[in-house]
Amino acid sequence: MNAGNILAIGAFGLALSVVVPAVARADESVQIPCVCELSGAGAVAGTNFHDGAHMAVDEINAAGGILGKKIEMTDMDTGTDPQTSRALVQKAIDSGAYAIMGTIYSGSTIVNMMIAQQAGVPQFTGAEAPNITERHNPYIFRTSSGSEKGVPALTPFFKNQLKATKIAIEWVNNDFGKGGHDVFVKQMKQAGIALVADVPSEQGQADFAADVSKIKQAGAQAVFVYVNEEEDARFLKEAKKQGLAVPLVGEVTLTGQKVIDLAGGAAEGAYAHVGLATSAPVLAIQDFVAKFKKRYHRDTDHNGIKGYIGVYAIKYATQMIGKLDKQALADKLHGLTLDAKTYPHMLLTTSWDQNGELSRESFMTQVKDGKQVVIGTVPAN
Repeated sequence: MNAGNILAIGAFGLALSVVVPAVARADESVQIPCVCELSGAGAVAGTNFHDGAHMAVDEINAAGGILGKKIEMTDMDTGTDPQTSRALVQKAIDSGAYAIMGTIYSGSTIVNMMIAQQAGVPQFTGAEAPNITERHNPYIFRTSSGSEKGVPALTPFFKNQLKATKIAIEWVNNDFGKGGHDVFVKQMKQAGIALVADVPSEQGQADFAADVSKIKQAGAQAVFVYVNEEEDARFLKEAKKQGLAVPLVGEVTLTGQKVIDLAGGAAEGAYAHVGLATSAPVLAIQDFVAKFKKRYHRDTDHNGIKGYIGVYAIKYATQMIGKLDKQALADKLHGLTLDAKTYPHMLLTTSWDQNGELSRESFMTQVKDGKQVVIGTVPAN
């Protein structure tokens, strides 16, 4: 044997000594990457989702993991860019993902969920555009209700509580906003409520002066505000500045603590239907909120809960099937109900239909004295 062959064998042996332990480590863990918006426009939502997911991972690992194996959660920052998110979902799959947490923004999820579908990897999203679950992707699962379920919950509030006959909508012109807008317009038409101002805005829009002025001139008796967190705060400030003295009502984001903090006193009195209210008078939710604040030294919003319950859903469903099998996990989740009494870390009893759409009770909230307060409960639909 010549020196070249000896060197080649030695190099091959060295390569084996590096690769084999890495494979063994992967086999001993459950890979659940978090593909999240940790920077860019979605950083507030994505960071809360990420932190809630990691809190669940640490709790599960401390209790023995999933089927005796520890969860490994790798963080992948999309920068709130759809194409980046697509590439990162592929990277997560290539790294051996058992399931994927994320993304939060609908525009990104619509782009990247096809990659997970092609690979047969279950994906847990916080995105809410209706067409995410309308595409019959058997591997996508929501951690919050889509706008096709959330927005209709507001119809009786506008009609019976506010008794509005003329209404305006301010919405963000992206996949999230378009989905909610279309559902809302249809709902108002069916309820016999006139839409007197239909005002689109852009993601990241800084100036809402013209939008508020248009709504004010239209004579709306209430406004449905369907934009992202930072834009919510800017709209609320401008509405207060111009003296827009009508009820401002949102879906999910408008009464979140981040919006309240950014808007200051301008958020006072705002209403919102919220699928997961951190202020809900539910002991399990309040325990979660306290744990989150102790760990991260700040409050969270509904996105923190979304991340937390998504990881626990993976754990509970996997324990039911008794093996780490991606296809079996997806099959098990369709039509599954996790009762909060038996599965307490779900916080609320949660069900998924055959499209991965989620159903559970939800809440009407209002900002009072700088805090989100639950003013009513909406039954699961």
